[in-house]
Amino acid sequence: MLLGISSFAYGWRAGAGNVKAMNPLTETDLLTIAHQHNLKCIQFGDNLPVHEFDQSRLDALKSGARSQGIRLELGARGLTTEHLATYIELAKFFNTPLIRFVIDKGSYEPSIASVADIIEDFIPTLEQNNITLGIENHDRFKAIELSFLMESLASHMVGICLDTVNSLGAGEGLDHVVEVLAPYTVNLHIKEFSIRRAPHSMGFEVSGAPVGKGLVNTCSLIERLSKFDRCASAILEQWVPYQADLESTILLEEQWAEESLEYLKSSHLFD
Repeated sequence: MLLGISSFAYGWRAGAGNVKAMNPLTETDLLTIAHQHNLKCIQFGDNLPVHEFDQSRLDALKSGARSQGIRLELGARGLTTEHLATYIELAKFFNTPLIRFVIDKGSYEPSIASVADIIEDFIPTLEQNNITLGIENHDRFKAIELSFLMESLASHMVGICLDTVNSLGAGEGLDHVVEVLAPYTVNLHIKEFSIRRAPHSMGFEVSGAPVGKGLVNTCSLIERLSKFDRCASAILEQWVPYQADLESTILLEEQWAEESLEYLKSSHLFD
């Protein structure tokens, strides 16, 4: 399993909502970060949408990744027929082995049956080009629904991108999600988090943390996924709480990424 970095490890610098950094994250920055940390995998999320790059940027990214021996993974949001077709073509251009998709986008919330119909038409193309499609657990769908989707498609080229935190939005904890989805997991998002009771005791607050300082038992998680021999990459993402201003938030984001990568590399869990 390769350790990699995502554009969502630098969510604030990449741009979150209406918050725009003065020096926004670019694909060149991610290549530099990967080189500095001797990482061989980068995943582009939908906060750095590759389909919006012009041809010169696409060519430069392909050349830069190839020269450094870096595996590129693509990420997108809004699983429609048209958008999936676009990203398969991009994956072919980059010789990318994985596309991670978040199903929903805005008001677009298709049913599991509709998603299955969309993906099924592309399975021959995925197989012919050796491209794996990873569907991310992301708030709305329960783990059992995603399991049903995997079973209905029954393709070794379609699996789950397992995020360690997202299913809290569907009312499900990590242990349950891993138990249900581990057999289908082709990509892991390592996103550390903590849950604390609010100061007024009326509810809980979920927030990010550097890896190793929250509730995710990374070692156990990797061991559970390794039993199924399908998860090819583990990608660092982060939820960094906003600080007094954007500049200090981005600084903390960089500090957490450095700390988290060092922790993960020292664990000797990855290739």
